[in-house]
Amino acid sequence: MQPDLLVLGIESSCDETAAAVVSGDGRILSNQVLSQIDEHRKYGGVVPEVAARAHLDHMDHIIGAAMVEAEIGFSDLSGVAATGGPGLIGGVMVGVMAGKAIAMTHDLPFIAVNHLEAHALTVRLTDDVAFPYLLLLVSGGHCQLLSVEGVGHFKRLGTTVDDALGEAFDKTAKMLGLGYPGGPAVEQAAKLGDPDRFTLASPMVGRPGCDFSFSGLKTSVRQAVEKLPPGPLEESDVNSLCTAFQRAAGRAVLDRCKRAIAMFREDHPEGNTLVVAGGVAANKFLCTQLESLATAHDMKLVAPPLNLCTDNGAMIAWAGIEHLKLGHTDPLDFAPRPRWPLDPDAAKAGAKA
Repeated sequence: MQPDLLVLGIESSCDETAAAVVSGDGRILSNQVLSQIDEHRKYGGVVPEVAARAHLDHMDHIIGAAMVEAEIGFSDLSGVAATGGPGLIGGVMVGVMAGKAIAMTHDLPFIAVNHLEAHALTVRLTDDVAFPYLLLLVSGGHCQLLSVEGVGHFKRLGTTVDDALGEAFDKTAKMLGLGYPGGPAVEQAAKLGDPDRFTLASPMVGRPGCDFSFSGLKTSVRQAVEKLPPGPLEESDVNSLCTAFQRAAGRAVLDRCKRAIAMFREDHPEGNTLVVAGGVAANKFLCTQLESLATAHDMKLVAPPLNLCTDNGAMIAWAGIEHLKLGHTDPLDFAPRPRWPLDPDAAKAGAKA
């Protein structure tokens, strides 16, 4: 650990405007997050143009608040890290421009951080997890299984062939009239449902490889709704459909993770850590299921705290620190990337593994 390192992290890839200061020994000196949920709720999802405008309106204030909370000046920083992708390109550009401006003005190193890598490395900030480890990255926009072998070194074992799990939660919630964001609403409703009322298929279960598919599950929910009597859905209908959806999703995730554990241990027989990260990692039902799976395979399940599972500046700052320690920096002509795979050599989704 290098306590003398101080990095400002800037996040703007989706609908959170965030900035944080983190030290080389893992202390979070500040972590400012401004959510745009209320601005997007009326649309039922994130609108890229609205998100980009909100980032422009709030970025300077959020960065200033992070610096004030950390009680340091820009001259005290060792570097500036900003999400360089993947994400909604308008928002990514706002964060990158802000980071470059600070780096150039104060003659600081600039680090363009892969948003997915920041999620992947968060457990090294919170739990000091050693490489290698198996990662389930689940969020509104991403659903992947990765072997995390080092900073900048990933082997993708599986990804979604269509919807990400978080996206499926959101679309199911919208279909059932639960609003946005869908994940917490579906999880809450599922607690009150009858687990025996509806049975939904779990896509990809039993198939080779570790890829995911959730589009068919969403379609199954719609078909179940269409079979109900005409008119508004009863609360009991909604609750039980949420229970069935969450259980079917859980079966799919466990099946894919079980296969990924076997693949991971072919390369790393000593590997004993399963990490879950991303916004969907906040789902207690799924985490309980994953805990049981990990225990059955002599692995330890590790998840970052709730506030560091969703998008935030601290994870960007920490990823910047990990790269800075290795001497990795980026030029100020770095171009923001709407797509940025962690494993550029990975087979196309759906290919047999």
